[in-house]
Amino acid sequence: MSVQKRSREDIAKIIAQDIPEGAYVNLGIGLPTNVSKYLPKDKEIFLHSENGVLAFGPPPKEGEEDPDLVNAGKELITLLSGGCFMHHGDSFDIMRGGHLDICVIGAFQVADNGDLANWHTGKEDDIPAVGGAMDLAVGAKRIFVCMEHTTKKGEPKIVSQLTYPITGEQCVNRIYTDLCIIQLENGQAKVIEMVDGLSFDQLQTMTGCPLVDARQ
Repeated sequence: MSVQKRSREDIAKIIAQDIPEGAYVNLGIGLPTNVSKYLPKDKEIFLHSENGVLAFGPPPKEGEEDPDLVNAGKELITLLSGGCFMHHGDSFDIMRGGHLDICVIGAFQVADNGDLANWHTGKEDDIPAVGGAMDLAVGAKRIFVCMEHTTKKGEPKIVSQLTYPITGEQCVNRIYTDLCIIQLENGQAKVIEMVDGLSFDQLQTMTGCPLVDARQ
């Protein structure tokens, strides 16, 4: 059976379903912002963006765009009833003060002990762009990483030890990739779900750390 990898939109849909009612959530720049499109309408979830927006919604419909309503990635958003703007310093107080339940963030690498690398690959010609990633890594109660399982060259992005500059130590709780969902607990990478057509052994060959099969 052939393996059908998940698209970036598919990953965002799954994460959206896993966010609980009443959660305060930061969506990182890039793939994570897609989560806002798929949050269940029957759940009250408060989205935060570090540029100073709280309680925003999905992207606007065509013709309803407001250039003053953007997230930290400069993408157009909508503001929900009760939503607000705030000073950049107050926004970072939310991040650093432990007020965020979940941060959904992208990554270059994640180690099985929860270490996160998502702001720099270490190459001399790369432009450093840490943004608020370090603040989110230590401030949010839970970190959900979403990313492709391997690099474009087929190298594992889930590893035993980071080789890229670290963003935060032992902060990642769950990883959503185009192949599986991994829960990180007690230094172990526990596979709790996989795409159809992929064997556990195949997944292990594409992963740079030991995996534990924790599927029910």
